[in-house]
Amino acid sequence: MSRRHPVVAVTGSSGAGTSTITDTFAQIFARESVSAAIVHGDSFHRYDREGMKRAHEAAAGHSELSHFGPDANLFEELEALFEEYGRSGSGRVRNYVHDDEEAAALGCQPGTFTPWQDLAPGSDLLYYEGLHGAVQTETVDVASKVDLLIGVVPTINLEWIQKLHRDRTKRGYSTEAVTDTILRRMPDYVRYICPQFSNTHINFQRVPIVDTSNPFIARWIPTPDESMVVIRFADPRGFDFPYLLSMINGSFMSRANSIVVPGGKLDLAMQLILTPLIWRLVDTARKEHSLARA
Repeated sequence: MSRRHPVVAVTGSSGAGTSTITDTFAQIFARESVSAAIVHGDSFHRYDREGMKRAHEAAAGHSELSHFGPDANLFEELEALFEEYGRSGSGRVRNYVHDDEEAAALGCQPGTFTPWQDLAPGSDLLYYEGLHGAVQTETVDVASKVDLLIGVVPTINLEWIQKLHRDRTKRGYSTEAVTDTILRRMPDYVRYICPQFSNTHINFQRVPIVDTSNPFIARWIPTPDESMVVIRFADPRGFDFPYLLSMINGSFMSRANSIVVPGGKLDLAMQLILTPLIWRLVDTARKEHSLARA
């Protein structure tokens, strides 16, 4: 962890909604004039699209190889990036190219990685969004290198509904193919995804208030107004809960460290909760830089 070069990480499973949270962070960065070095978790997958197919074929019947586990990811390189950024404000990154639009912008074929390169200098903080921002194994402790850890954790049926709809509409997969992926990933989900949410500083968990009993036949994703969001604080000290309750209509405290807000108020809640935290990190870092130059 670093006072001069803070690292912020948003971690969540596939289909959890981390991209939506990233949009809120982008608004905060723009409004508060924060320069963020953006890092996407899929750039630390071990294999590109074709490589992952070949690895699955080679491991057929012998392994639950998945993007959730260490065999298909570069955990050591991710930890090294966070550690190097915290020390120097630099580090090496690459991008995964998802589609033709990104291919045109990045100059690489869809399903491949761009070359590794150094982060641009001068950023206020590093922002990571992906599967493993708080991962810990016997040899790697990514969570310990992060200054602000946010978990995005919809209830499991809602997470599966969101993944099913995304993968079918945006990636062209069948329901059967997505279901097979969910089943194959389950051991790594339990071992490497779930434990992360005990390491996070704040968790945002969306809970539907409509029937999602069978996510595999759900015809649409529950809307924000059809859900509530449980926001859990690992350490509630320093948070002004009476202020939050007064600002977020329909919110209430469910535990001493948890506030529940209507789903449609999630963006407002995030703005109110996260903006002061980001500003505090950046303000401390800028003061440290000023002292170093004095």
